[in-house]
Amino acid sequence: MNIDDITTVGVCGAGSMGAGIAQVAAQAGFQVKVVDVSEAVWARAEKTIATSLQRMVKKEIYTEEQMKEIQGRISFSTDVASLATAPLIIEAVFEDINVKKELFTKLDAVCDGNTVYATNTSSIAITEMAALVKQPANFIGMHFFNPVPMMKLVEIIPALQTVSATIELALAFAKRIGKTTITCKDTPGFVVNRLFVPYILDAVRLLEEGVASAEDIDTAMKLGCGMPMGPLEFQDFAGADIGYHVGNIFYEYMKEARFAPPGLLRKMIKAGYLGRKTGKGFYEYSDK
Repeated sequence: MNIDDITTVGVCGAGSMGAGIAQVAAQAGFQVKVVDVSEAVWARAEKTIATSLQRMVKKEIYTEEQMKEIQGRISFSTDVASLATAPLIIEAVFEDINVKKELFTKLDAVCDGNTVYATNTSSIAITEMAALVKQPANFIGMHFFNPVPMMKLVEIIPALQTVSATIELALAFAKRIGKTTITCKDTPGFVVNRLFVPYILDAVRLLEEGVASAEDIDTAMKLGCGMPMGPLEFQDFAGADIGYHVGNIFYEYMKEARFAPPGLLRKMIKAGYLGRKTGKGFYEYSDK
């Protein structure tokens, strides 16, 4: 399959990652079919995409007319069968192997043997996920970064079963949507999260041990290392529950203490202090 033969792309999951992937694919001229469980999720995704595109209009990257054209290329459905004719489907659902297995079982029931599946997982082994589908040779990891319209990198991760044609298609698609790629082996965390997750967890440990305040830890990394966002600010942005879940997945694979989520993170989850989405995490946030 050649990238020039693809006009339609499927996206499973309309959360922040799925919405971002749908947006950049539509910006590149693809028709995008997004599937998720409810219209409430779509509404949030449509709002997210509209807000992102409006920023681009203000920066004169797009005109109002172009923004409407991009939005017009994106459609939503709860029916997995709507993706039956999509030659490339990108999965961006919750980081749980059982959730993903259920989804791929449904996709395999309606898609033909030529469909290429790409997963946006950040922590689950690609080879393990490829084993869930009928044609594992057509399965690959494409790890995007949040916010997708802004972040330029995509990690390309072949499974043990992935054939070269699938790798080439993933690389070509990433290039078509304006991304830079790196290719890496199927190891826990790939490249970015293998380095980044312990960094975030170590910042939580510093706070837990009383080494410095959250504000000072974040200031140290922003001004001392040039990071655009402090580690605890980032964890609030991503969600404490996500950080805890991903850390546990890494720990199960690696059995290294640096990947084990700190007790403070676990307590915050029990208290409902998940970060921005609940209004309180390492910092407090207004409704706005």
